[in-house]
Amino acid sequence: MADAFCTDCKKNTEVVFDHSAGDTVCSECGLVLESHSIDETSEWRTFANESGDNDPVRVGGPSNPLLTDGGLSTVIAKPNGVSGDFLSSSLGRWQNRGSNPDRGLILAFKTIATMSDRLGLVATIKDRANEIYKKVEDQKSTRGRNQDALLAACLYIACRQEDKPRTVKEICSVANGATKKEIGRAKEYIVKQLEAEKGQSVEMGTIHAGDFMRRFCSNLGMTNQVVKAAQEAVQKSEEFDIRRSPVSIAAAVIYIITQLSDEKKLLRDISIATGVAEGTIRNSYKDLYPHISKIIPSWYAKEEDLRNLCSP
Repeated sequence: MADAFCTDCKKNTEVVFDHSAGDTVCSECGLVLESHSIDETSEWRTFANESGDNDPVRVGGPSNPLLTDGGLSTVIAKPNGVSGDFLSSSLGRWQNRGSNPDRGLILAFKTIATMSDRLGLVATIKDRANEIYKKVEDQKSTRGRNQDALLAACLYIACRQEDKPRTVKEICSVANGATKKEIGRAKEYIVKQLEAEKGQSVEMGTIHAGDFMRRFCSNLGMTNQVVKAAQEAVQKSEEFDIRRSPVSIAAAVIYIITQLSDEKKLLRDISIATGVAEGTIRNSYKDLYPHISKIIPSWYAKEEDLRNLCSP
């Protein structure tokens, strides 16, 4: 109960709220002080068919502008306890007649979402990959091509465009069996299609070794101080003409930094965490070694420590 001023009693009295009618009633004289008031609190009611489902959500999913109907079409689900003849019933036949023209897109978007979740990518990258695939699909040129490779390539391009690049090997690990070569071919094909549509080159973004550093260090369980030193070192390495891939440089810098710390890592462990072959890391280390005194931060290692590093 709460207190409110009653015009009949001429004083503040306790009032009772009638939830069924939406009325506020004086508890002393019975006067209705307010009628049909709106209850703005949450209902927390469940409208699902399953009795065991306690999900309080009362709305459907968000609209998707990439789909013809915005993704708001209705699908008649098979009720619990119904035999397999449901699709041959009247409801099932009507649903099949009005088949969703975006069924292929919906399946593709679900696959991209699954791959994004497995890689821990943010929603903006997933949405960008969906947009890229929709543009390619609208050109009706994907028939006969490896669908998994196309979707993986869309995700790879989206990561590049959002400045959150992933290596092809990382994308390949969630590509449902598509190989690196197939993903590479699919990427070239998609870029060619997008350039033909826009009439200009597609901006892919520049990959830097620092883009991979924090993730690789996290995979190796390195401390914050060591990670900070590795990030500074990889930034300074860009000042020199080291003709290696950014991923290889990142792996080599991690190897150097860990050898200068108490958290020494085996070359095999770094290879597994970064996806770079041990031989490639050694060759990159060989290219970095002449510049090592200028690359490694002075606060992290002394000249004597650098001289104690094994020569390549």
